[in-house]
Amino acid sequence: MAEMRRCAWARGEEMQRYHDEEWGRPCHDDGRLFEMLLLEGFQAGLSWAIVLRKREAFRAALDGFDPAKVAAYGEAEIQRLLANPAIIRSERKLRAAADNARAFLRIQEEFGYLWGFAPGAPFRRAPGAPVPAQTPLSQEISRDLRRRGMKFVGPVIVYSFLQSVGVVNDHDADCAFA
Repeated sequence: MAEMRRCAWARGEEMQRYHDEEWGRPCHDDGRLFEMLLLEGFQAGLSWAIVLRKREAFRAALDGFDPAKVAAYGEAEIQRLLANPAIIRSERKLRAAADNARAFLRIQEEFGYLWGFAPGAPFRRAPGAPVPAQTPLSQEISRDLRRRGMKFVGPVIVYSFLQSVGVVNDHDADCAFA
């Protein structure tokens, strides 16, 4: 029996499961969108495999990625998180998670955000074209998120986020999920 073809980056059981079950699938669930935005921010300077291995610990530590709960975090919660060896203990990223949750809630109140930026999504890159690190869309969304007070949402992080939640379909052309 031939092995299923996957994107070249999907190596190892955990990465394959993430690839097969989540990555690139259009997501409209605000809770998951918030989770993925935070996780992509925690990835800055690290590998996705590290973040993925710590995902369940993050889920437990960050109240299930509930934006209302994370938005209420104060100094005591930040110190609790900094003492948790199961997660990435970057003070800047943890403080940004709380700030981003507050901004996320304001955005939620204002309008249906992400997909409004991307009419016609999901977008597919041209066969054989290289996967970009960022695009005009990720630059636009990044600028808007930063204007609203979010951190760790540069255009490269936002592009990775757009890939993860299916706004962009960047599966390899020979991938079974393309």
